[in-house]
Amino acid sequence: MFGSFRVGRVFGINVRVDWSWLLIFFLISWNLAAGFSQLHPMWDPLLSLGIAVGGAILFFLSVLAHELAHSLVAQARGVPVRSITLFLFGGVSNIEREPDSPKSEFLLTIVGPITSLVIGGVLLLLVNAAVPVGDTVAAPEEALRQMSPLATVFLWLGSVNILLGLFNLIPGFPLDGGRILRSILWAVTDNLHRATRWAAAVGQAIGWLMIFGGIAMVFGVPIPFFGAGLVNGVWLAFIGWFLSSAASQSYQQTVMRAVLEDVPVSRLMRTDPPTVPPHISISSLVHDYVMKTDEHAFPVQEGERLVGLVTLEDIRAVPRDAWDARTVSDIMTPADKLITIAPDSDTADALMRMSQRDVRQLPILRDDRLIGLLRRRDIVRWLQLESELGVG
Repeated sequence: MFGSFRVGRVFGINVRVDWSWLLIFFLISWNLAAGFSQLHPMWDPLLSLGIAVGGAILFFLSVLAHELAHSLVAQARGVPVRSITLFLFGGVSNIEREPDSPKSEFLLTIVGPITSLVIGGVLLLLVNAAVPVGDTVAAPEEALRQMSPLATVFLWLGSVNILLGLFNLIPGFPLDGGRILRSILWAVTDNLHRATRWAAAVGQAIGWLMIFGGIAMVFGVPIPFFGAGLVNGVWLAFIGWFLSSAASQSYQQTVMRAVLEDVPVSRLMRTDPPTVPPHISISSLVHDYVMKTDEHAFPVQEGERLVGLVTLEDIRAVPRDAWDARTVSDIMTPADKLITIAPDSDTADALMRMSQRDVRQLPILRDDRLIGLLRRRDIVRWLQLESELGVG
């Protein structure tokens, strides 16, 4: 992803849009406008463009409805949801942890495809009410040309939602179908780790089949339903690559969470992190602290009280000629804005909090007093050690 920005909040869930979404939104709008102009040559070009943009917006609202269905059921089953992000391939619900049972996984997963299929079915029924199926079978081109702009958009949107629902049911992890497969394997084996490994293997296999199929299409070999051709072949191969990579990454994340889940923060934290006073200059911070250690962040203390945290990124944001005039307190992140964690918390929870705020370290507090600093690199070193020893 290229970064995202928040666009609103629905049912208490933040909705974000990744910058890559703008690309697919433009492509969908452009292709729809071209298709509408060809299907309805009597339409004004601006009307075709406006209907196309409206159709693209409705498509992503239906994707949002799909993800909201996942998120609302997840919350109802006690699984926290951080946000929903729309991006290049549609949308994703950022669920903070794995479901606690195969039943929860199945329910919060199956509701997404069902939502898409219901939306698609309702839209197609509305189109059929305006243009009976018998008319489209007898003279399909003429029936399509006679459709109103609203019916045309509903026909396209209904068909796309049906395809979206069916595509998500492909048993390739981490697609919804792959998660449904994992829930079944989880119920059978009573082992989430093993179920994830098997479901991810199926997802990678399906991804590679798509890649090989896409390459074959590029060289003119027709594939059922997908056809042949350069553009369709490259697109199918790209989706296959994305699915295979996502399956591998999802499995690695599950393994990582399993390894870290029962490891208390106190085991990995640094108990003697170098601290700095708030009143010293940035020059003193650099020469007396940064240059003498390999640390990237320094807790700022006034007496025994934690007042903030200063990092190398904070220093880089200040022009070098201002280092003597400005102090640590001018550039530090104040204590009330820091994410802190207790020493008996799971390291998996700590890593998740780091990812949420995109930070490299967390201060560890006990009774509001600093007792250590957990760094991302300490977690990575632990994971490497576990991997080399074959533990976990």
